[in-house]
Parts: sequence; structure tokens; C-alpha cells
Amino acid sequence: MIRDLIRDAEKRLLDRDIPEQYAKYVMNELLDKQGKNLYLVMNEELDEATLLEFNAIMEQLLNDVPLAYAMGVQYFYGYPINVNAHVLIPRYETEELVLKVIMEIDEHFSDEAIQVIDVGTGSGAIACVLKAECPQIKMAASDISSDALNEARLNAQHLNVDVDFYEGDMLAPFIERNFKVDVVVCNPPYIPQAEVLERSVKDFEPHVALFGGEDGLMFYRSVLSKAHLILNPKFFMAFEMGWDQGDALTNLANEYFPDALVEVVKDMQGKDRMLFVKQV
Repeated sequence: MIRDLIRDAEKRLLDRDIPEQYAKYVMNELLDKQGKNLYLVMNEELDEATLLEFNAIMEQLLNDVPLAYAMGVQYFYGYPINVNAHVLIPRYETEELVLKVIMEIDEHFSDEAIQVIDVGTGSGAIACVLKAECPQIKMAASDISSDALNEARLNAQHLNVDVDFYEGDMLAPFIERNFKVDVVVCNPPYIPQAEVLERSVKDFEPHVALFGGEDGLMFYRSVLSKAHLILNPKFFMAFEMGWDQGDALTNLANEYFPDALVEVVKDMQGKDRMLFVKQV
């Protein structure tokens, strides 16, 4: 019975200090795809194909594969974002960045058809959600990884949003194409090179999307030093950052944009998490 399969999987997960609720979550997702309610079929037998899929996912979890990679999807801002080993798993903290950007667009640009870019897009989660939530904007995104862009394009297709994707390093594709931009959003790799990470992150998530050089600030320097080449006179830039990088990034932003308003914004946990640079 399905109930017994879940209980057995919960015990195996618990023995490995992996959250036992993953078992019920996975089963629920697999059955939901078939239009079945888990709680109405708990005492039924599971079909062979779904059993094989469930067991395969459990084996991945027991080998420390992150849940999102094992499932192939991560919900982000209420939208299903497909993920694989070529892209970083979207984090809940980044949902707060997206919400704040939507609020800023609404406040400073209203219903204007402004140009927004997402720099280092990865799975395309930020770009796709911003376009879905603000359909009036023109949305473009860049990434240096062609594999990541393939996943991002698939996500845009699945969510039925119009996003232009360009392959290249940070701002380079936009500079080359003479873009003029109103809003820059960037969640770059910001972990210092020497920082020790847990195995499920270090061994499975792409290092190119995690590490930001010796001090973690390499990609912020890249964007801030070149942003003047593409920005319109009225603009804002929004960055996600590490909780302890606020002072360093404020100084960096002030160095390149001395006349702009530079603001550090805390996340729901009270940690410094976002940096906004505004000239509006």
C-alpha cells in the first residue's frame, strides 16, 4: 500500500538525517501529476511505473542529491521552475528580491514598457517570474553557460513568457548590443572561494553559480564598473548578496555611482540580503 511505502521511505530518510517529510511530498507530487489525491488513495497499491519513479527519487535523496534536483523542479514565487545540475536551485531569499523589484517597478515606472535585464540568469527563474508578474516590461537575461540558458529558455516556454536570452559574461551581451536599460537585477555568485559548503551544495550545484572569487565580490565589481555603459538616466539596480557583504558592497556602489541612492535591505530573517542602487 502507498501508506506503507511512505512509512518505509520516511524511516530510511530519517536514518540518514534527511527530512522524513520529503517522502510524503514526493509521493504527493507524483500522484498529483496523475490527478490523484494522496490522502484518498493511501490504502491503494501503487502502479509499477510510479513505484519505480518514487524509489529512484528516494535513492537520489539518500545519496544527498538536493530535493529539487531529484524532482527536477523547484517552486519559486509560486511558479514551477525546472532545474538540473547546470543551474543553481532558486532560493526562498531570492523570492524576496523579486518581490522588492516588482514593488520598485510599480513605484518608479508604473505601466511603462521599460527594459529590465537579469544578469547571470541561471534557470531563468528571476527573469521569467518578473515577466509573468509585470507583463508590460521588456525582459532580457544573460548567462555565460549555454547549458543554463537551455534550461532558462525551457522555463520561459513552460511559463509562456517572452524573455530574450543572450549567452555571455555578465553585462557583455548587453554592452555589445548597445542596450539601454532601466532596471538591472543580478543575483551573482557571491560565496568567497575558500568558504566551506555542505556536501549537498558543494557536490551537486554548479560552482560557476556559487563562488564569487576570493572575497565573493568579483561579479559585483564586474557589473558596477560597466553598468554606466547601458543604464538610462533614470534607473535602479537590485542585487542579492551575502548577509555579511552589506558594507563592502555599499562602498563599492558608492565608488562607481557617487550620486545614486545606495540602500541595503534586510530579508525576513533580519539579515542584510539585498542591495539597491537607485537614480530615480
